Amino acid sequence: MHNKKIVSKFGGTSMGSVEAMKRSAQISKDHNSFIIAVSATSGTTDKLIELAKAAEHGNWDTCEKVLFHLQEKHFNFLNALNNPEEMKAHMDDLFLELETLSRGIFLLRECSLKAMDKILSFGERISSLIFTQITQQVWPEKKIEFIDIRKVLKTDSNFGKATPNIQATEVLAKSTFKDNGNNVYVTQGFIGSDENNMTTTLGRGGSDYSAALIAEAIDADLLEIWTDVAGIATTDPRICSDAQMIHEISYEEASEMAQYGAKVLHPTTMAPAVRKNIPVFVGSSFDPHQPGTWIKHEVENLPIVRAITKRQRQSLLTITTPKMLNAYGFMAKIFEVFSRNHISIDCVTTSEISVAITVDQTTLDNKAMIQDLKNLGDVEIENGYSLISLIGNNMLEKSGIAKSIFNSIDQTNIRMMSFGASAHNFNFLVREDESNNVIQKLHATFVGTLA
Repeated sequence: MHNKKIVSKFGGTSMGSVEAMKRSAQISKDHNSFIIAVSATSGTTDKLIELAKAAEHGNWDTCEKVLFHLQEKHFNFLNALNNPEEMKAHMDDLFLELETLSRGIFLLRECSLKAMDKILSFGERISSLIFTQITQQVWPEKKIEFIDIRKVLKTDSNFGKATPNIQATEVLAKSTFKDNGNNVYVTQGFIGSDENNMTTTLGRGGSDYSAALIAEAIDADLLEIWTDVAGIATTDPRICSDAQMIHEISYEEASEMAQYGAKVLHPTTMAPAVRKNIPVFVGSSFDPHQPGTWIKHEVENLPIVRAITKRQRQSLLTITTPKMLNAYGFMAKIFEVFSRNHISIDCVTTSEISVAITVDQTTLDNKAMIQDLKNLGDVEIENGYSLISLIGNNMLEKSGIAKSIFNSIDQTNIRMMSFGASAHNFNFLVREDESNNVIQKLHATFVGTLA
């Protein structure tokens, strides 16, 4: 049997210190990883956003402070290693490039999405460089190769949230990642490049997605997501103290959980794994001996309610117009506005003359989109909601589930609900300040000892 081709991804907290990096390198060695994709060191992406914004607003003093902070932070990593000078030179080049780019934004007083993507790429490019050195020291038996993923992961030019080109990525991945038994590759999550080789990003949290796309491209046997929690829980343990770890979960359940707010997984991560039927393991790089969570095509136990998730900061948009009465094509016009603006809708309910839609509150920043909706009818906007989702199996066939839900939260005002489109979820909108209490009650009623 061939060695299993394993793609391992480590998040920002797993890159957060030299000790964390050494631990992550040891996990890679213990699991015999073939490709290791890493995030920026924790907090770095936020600092890079701060840098770009300060440059755009003409605050060069702030820019210098942020650049100094980032340099000091990452050179401290290097200084903790018995490290060649060549590495320092490489880091100097990266920081010089970052400073030059920041100065360009400062002079123009403009930070386009294209420039922002380039700025954000430095987090991963720097952390992966340091991690390559650490992995080589921890795993001297292998040749640890640094790969710039922008030469492999190709996307369109939708800067800020690019869509991957699956076919082009597969061709490049197969010619780049050669399995000769002795080499291990370290690369970056979150970033790619378009057909003009301009740097793109897959959107915030896109490192998991990158790793899944790489796993798909090389026909990996396993995708490992290493994070700071020991797997996927039945709900957020910070909300509910009796949340339990789920040891195995189906692709469908995991996809729904990610879509509706589970922090451990990025919403798009599951799609590449599903396309190639690649099992996904989620574990803690801080406690790698914990059993973690396996996400697979088929699992033995399929409870009615597997988990409860929450998406915070939700807004409810209600579009009302008498023109809807007995008219056709109106819904299509509404959805076309969202489609044109690349905004996904979570839940929809309709009546004779109105449509209610839940979206992330950040969507309201898109003034042009709101105006487009106002051209179709009266738009009412309500903020301060959370979308609670019960994720499970065969919900449509279970009689009495709605009654059980309403009985357990009978004191709560439910603003909107959505049930019937999927057998895997039941969604409802509640006030943000009631959401934790609602989750605790539902968890006690439905999950209990099911996990």
